[in-house]
Amino acid sequence: MPLEPLVCARTATRVSSVLHRDVKQFGKQHLFDGSEETCWNSDQGTSQWVTLDFPQPVKVSQLHIQFQGGFSSRLCLLEGCRTGEELVKISELYPQDSHAMQISFPRMIPGAGFQLEETVLDKLRITFESSTDFFGRIVVYHLGVLGERL
Repeated sequence: MPLEPLVCARTATRVSSVLHRDVKQFGKQHLFDGSEETCWNSDQGTSQWVTLDFPQPVKVSQLHIQFQGGFSSRLCLLEGCRTGEELVKISELYPQDSHAMQISFPRMIPGAGFQLEETVLDKLRITFESSTDFFGRIVVYHLGVLGERL
């Protein structure tokens, strides 16, 4: 079965912050709009995050993320849970400080991205533990969560 995008209009999305609270220009809606001209830009500070509450259980198989070089995360902590449960660690990702699209794979393929274990969940949190930016800002042009709706 081919992977499908799991984020839809009914997916509740929250972010830790938005640069200068300018939601129109830098808000969370730009994570999924498919435009190379827009982005989510966090405000400064450590440990920025994005939380997705899916309208139904999903099996997450792949993560696609495109940072702005110089404003990427050195370490991404993925946590997830089913409805009514506490978030638990799924995996740690070590993205490159690059503007290139980075893709996770179920097993590590040298030079091809980073590893993500398939997980069934209703809620996913991606925490950007440390930024390559001195002030802790994170800039994401594209975030794709792919898998299967259950």
